[in-house]
Amino acid sequence: MLLDALVFLVTLTLMEGFAYVAHKYVMHGWGWGWHRSHHEPRGGWFEKNDLYALVFAGVAILLIWLGTRGAHPLEWIGAGMTGYGLLYFLVHDGLVHKRWPLRYVPRSGYLKRLYQAHRMHHAVDGKERCVSFGFLYAPSAERLRRELRELHGGPLRREDQSPRS
Repeated sequence: MLLDALVFLVTLTLMEGFAYVAHKYVMHGWGWGWHRSHHEPRGGWFEKNDLYALVFAGVAILLIWLGTRGAHPLEWIGAGMTGYGLLYFLVHDGLVHKRWPLRYVPRSGYLKRLYQAHRMHHAVDGKERCVSFGFLYAPSAERLRRELRELHGGPLRREDQSPRS
């Protein structure tokens, strides 16, 4: 049981690194066709980008299924992926993008930092020259503003630091 919990927690933690790489190099790379919808105004409950959640959920379900049929500890890797997906849904979709009725805007601490970082990610039109590709980890707002200035060749206007979606 302790090993199962450890596998779950390690997977949950490592998923942030996986999400960073997938977001930067797949979603803002060859997978932009699905992800573009996330950087544009949404006209309903769903966006094409939600297909990524279905793909990752499918992988997690497969791992859990294989693990419960003898390929231990795959079920705990799948459970860790599922836990990360739940946190993503709560923080990213709920808190940042307001895809469910909670209208809380954090004023301090970790959640404010995460909220600001994701808003700065959306401050850029298109897939190039974005900052902050993590979902549950975020560099400081000062660092991200500096990166944006360097990527865009000068100071950004205040309105350039607002999200596009």
